[in-house]
Amino acid sequence: MLLFIAAISIIKPAFAQNKAYETTVDGVKVIVQPSGNDIVEIQTVIKGGLQNYPADKMGIESLAMTALTECGTVNHAKNSFKDALDKVSAELSGSTNKDYAVIRMNCIKTDFDAVWKLYTEAITQPRFDTVEFKRIKQDAINSLKETEGEPDAAIDKFANKVAFAGRDYAKDPQGTQAIIEKLTAKETKTYYQSILTRSRMVIVVVADLDKAVIESKVKEMLSVIKPGTPYTLKKSFFRIYNNTFSSESRDLATNYVEGVTSGPQLDAPDFYSFMVAMRIFANRHFLDVRTKNGLSYAPQAWFSTGTTSVAKFAVSTTQPDKYIAVFDKLVDSTKNHGFTAAELADMKVTFLTGFYYKNETNFAQASSIAANEVLHDDWKRSLTLIDNIKKITIEDANTAFRNYIGNTVWVYQGDTKKVNPVLFTNGTIKRADNPVGQ
Repeated sequence: MLLFIAAISIIKPAFAQNKAYETTVDGVKVIVQPSGNDIVEIQTVIKGGLQNYPADKMGIESLAMTALTECGTVNHAKNSFKDALDKVSAELSGSTNKDYAVIRMNCIKTDFDAVWKLYTEAITQPRFDTVEFKRIKQDAINSLKETEGEPDAAIDKFANKVAFAGRDYAKDPQGTQAIIEKLTAKETKTYYQSILTRSRMVIVVVADLDKAVIESKVKEMLSVIKPGTPYTLKKSFFRIYNNTFSSESRDLATNYVEGVTSGPQLDAPDFYSFMVAMRIFANRHFLDVRTKNGLSYAPQAWFSTGTTSVAKFAVSTTQPDKYIAVFDKLVDSTKNHGFTAAELADMKVTFLTGFYYKNETNFAQASSIAANEVLHDDWKRSLTLIDNIKKITIEDANTAFRNYIGNTVWVYQGDTKKVNPVLFTNGTIKRADNPVGQ
């Protein structure tokens, strides 16, 4: 444990060295993290993600975010807009995920005024040029076709569709080819204008800029954005009460299996305990499935966080029935005997070192702050993570794992003749010899 404390003490996150603060400009929270360098990273967040549109419009937000910087603005055609950015080696882009969209800019501090002008134009005066929109639609369709050919992505989409049926998370932010083909520039622009409200926005700045300058620039941009009605991102808990198995016959070189089960909600007191527990379990899962039994090249287990947080397990294997037997035994053993103190100490160091290593750039810092503010309603969690992780005990980790890992939604793609669904639906918690239960 002394080794762990010593290792933790040398981890100094770059974004904790200068005091971050928040301010409010015309009703919009602006979070500022001084960077200690000459790079300016700004992320404007629009809350909602999948909650903003119905299933038959999947992909519309993704297209809208791409169009902001790929279709030009009222004052700049696409090429002149790109040329202006290239002249100063700046980056502007828009993207979306399940819970929110981000429009970001990155430039050198000396170019801030020029790039901010382009950034403001992209957000408040996007052109949605029909010719360019047709191009980005085709790019989106090509990307979807490529994804469909990737079995790892396909099984995850299938798992989400089955596990979250009737919930927003069943939707795919990238949409489908059939939906994308029907979307028009006019419809997509109208959609974008409907979500561009101050009530949905958060702005994150990671840069060494004067507070007065930031507030002045943001105020100018917000002056042309409507206030909107109060908005709250909906959060939900995922729990199923029976193991299920769904399969799709696909001509693949091997078979793909994915399971989805419970995880703590974002505001749960055991959120971090479960996060660390799942990382330890992922190591055990890899060791048992690949190293000891040779059942899969890259078995995975992870905690997928968001407005609906879940634990997931995935493998590609020629022996799905043998895999579920190994998995069930591993879960039983972990629930009955727990993790070890050594595993927890090692994972704390690994987790924190990796987190802070990845958050050395202005972009990563801004992204972490934005995610914590939108999902946890507390951006400061990105600065206090070390304290939350340090205080986790072995009892915390073991209890969290036992509380959430249970009935599972299993999905399968591949040769359906090689899998016995009963082995998956029986599961670990239905067997008479399992003393844990749920």
